[in-house]
Amino acid sequence: MKIIPLHPEIVRYLKQRQLEEKFEKQKALFEKKPFYPGLQTELLEPKSMRIWSFRVDRKYRAIFMFRAKDVVEVIDVNNHYI
Repeated sequence: MKIIPLHPEIVRYLKQRQLEEKFEKQKALFEKKPFYPGLQTELLEPKSMRIWSFRVDRKYRAIFMFRAKDVVEVIDVNNHYI
């Protein structure tokens, strides 16, 4: 699995919240094994939109879409509890 480069706004969001290292760790794990239990990868509702998420840490999740069979684009990183 490959994650295409992040949009500059997402990079800025990660930097402002000091999440760069956590994101890189989870990204590496995702690229090796996308459905590893610790990532809690899930298909979001409504399922017909085919938007997924994986855990960055207990508070934040990365929202992504499949662009090809083995390529995903992270479209957002957000606070899971807001």
